[in-house]
Amino acid sequence: MSKDRWVEETFHPHWRVRLKADEILHEVKTEHQHLVIFKNETWGTVLMLDGVCQLTTSDEFVYHEMMAHVPLMALDKPKRVLVIGGGDGGVLREVLKHDTVANATLCEIDRTVVDTALEHYPEIANGCFSDSRADIVIADGLKYVAETREKFDAIIVDSSEPIGPSAVLHTHAFFADCKRALTEGGILVTQNGLPFLLPDHLAGTTEIFASLFKRCAPYLCTQPCYFGGPFALNWASDDESLLDVSPKKLAKRAAKRGISGLKYWTPAGHLAAFALPAYAQTVADKAIAKAAAKAAKAKARKAK
Repeated sequence: MSKDRWVEETFHPHWRVRLKADEILHEVKTEHQHLVIFKNETWGTVLMLDGVCQLTTSDEFVYHEMMAHVPLMALDKPKRVLVIGGGDGGVLREVLKHDTVANATLCEIDRTVVDTALEHYPEIANGCFSDSRADIVIADGLKYVAETREKFDAIIVDSSEPIGPSAVLHTHAFFADCKRALTEGGILVTQNGLPFLLPDHLAGTTEIFASLFKRCAPYLCTQPCYFGGPFALNWASDDESLLDVSPKKLAKRAAKRGISGLKYWTPAGHLAAFALPAYAQTVADKAIAKAAAKAAKAKARKAK
């Protein structure tokens, strides 16, 4: 019998995926969670938390590039950016590639997330935590956006799935506080999971975004380690024109900012990411219509 260790992803209730652990680097089991970091020949260094694959060093660039560059390339001169979560440093790394950014605040609730990243997969942060433009705040993101008086051109919510402690980072109250902390015409982006398997996640965020902003627009990327189809992110802003930036202008901005050598984001891919397959578009359309219906009812009640 093989002595190989296989780590099983248990996030999906009706099927399982297992990853071979060639070498266990770190494993902690507490009353509340099970965290394991291991080496895999294909995936590199893998982080799994409570049976869910969180990241791999082989494909992390997909998520981090699309979280950062889609909002920031859409803006003419983004200067101040807030990242909620993202203690591995991947999103912050990509944000700081924009030379227009004068300050990037990363708000991470748990310092051990940052320390673990620096110990086991420092190549993801790639030195971004020591960048003079980076401000690392160890605090509850929910409380931070509720209390801050600063304004940001973009807020990127790099949270885990809406279960357990992260559930509060997927609520109307939290996203309303994010909007208040945005500059006029600023952009809010968050992750929305796998729309084929978990359409309610996409629907819930889209409805909230549509109730708060003039325009919301889910977009997709292909993240190999997130098993179950395309991965969704969601975008919201009161400046509807930001979705109409041409590939030519996006390419010009990237060149002007000295951004090159990306592994996933491209100007054409930026626009294409917003072209949803019918099953996901249907989910988004119904959620937007639901938000509009609720707003109309609220307006009618006030008129009485």
